[in-house]
Amino acid sequence: MIKEFKDFIAKGNVMDMAVGIIIGAAFTAIVGSLVADLINPIISLAMGGVDFGGMHKVLDGTTHASLAAAEEAGAPVFAYGRFIMAIINFLIIAFVVFMLVRAVNKTKKAEEEAPAEPAGPSDNDLLADILKALKK
Repeated sequence: MIKEFKDFIAKGNVMDMAVGIIIGAAFTAIVGSLVADLINPIISLAMGGVDFGGMHKVLDGTTHASLAAAEEAGAPVFAYGRFIMAIINFLIIAFVVFMLVRAVNKTKKAEEEAPAEPAGPSDNDLLADILKALKK
């Protein structure tokens, strides 16, 4: 069973998938920072100081100074601002993946459309040339 597991792990597809998952997780962190640290402040500035991350509705009617304070108090919170941020993250990631797939498809198409290198003379052509040369 251990040998079978080692064979499974050693397959190229499993290793490629593992690398993809690790890079994907790192990329998600980068996009999260991009949204939280760069895009949201610009949107907030344009919308007069609205902070998407802090937008929420406390469902039990109590009032709290912030989303963190409401969560700390254990109040039921409808944190729709986080959902908006998740949508923005998704759209950015989807756009980047789209651009990567588009670039790969263009590269594949260019490779397929590239003219094939001309084949050299066949063996019969070479033999015919040698025969002509010998007859001279």
